[in-house]
Amino acid sequence: MKPSHGPDRLDDDDYPAYTMGRAAEMIGATPGFLRAVGEAGLITPLRSDGGHRRYSRYQLRIAARARELVDQGTPVEAACRIVILEDQLEEALRLNAELRRAEDG
Repeated sequence: MKPSHGPDRLDDDDYPAYTMGRAAEMIGATPGFLRAVGEAGLITPLRSDGGHRRYSRYQLRIAARARELVDQGTPVEAACRIVILEDQLEEALRLNAELRRAEDG
């Protein structure tokens, strides 16, 4: 998984992205939680032209998964590592399936 999940700068015309406050509200967390998952390397906020932190829908999905784990008692850093490993496993399984289809076809 790429820690930044996208470019460092945000082009608002490319896809929706949400401010830190709105993003936190959408996943039922606090802005502090988003900062913590960023510090743990799970997500890196995009930056708008004004330098404000913005989060993509993809980043919110993975932050929400980490929040679920934290709500179950997993420390933030461990939750972030779990989500990263889950994402890597999902990608490996997807690539394996593509290779098998290519070999069969």
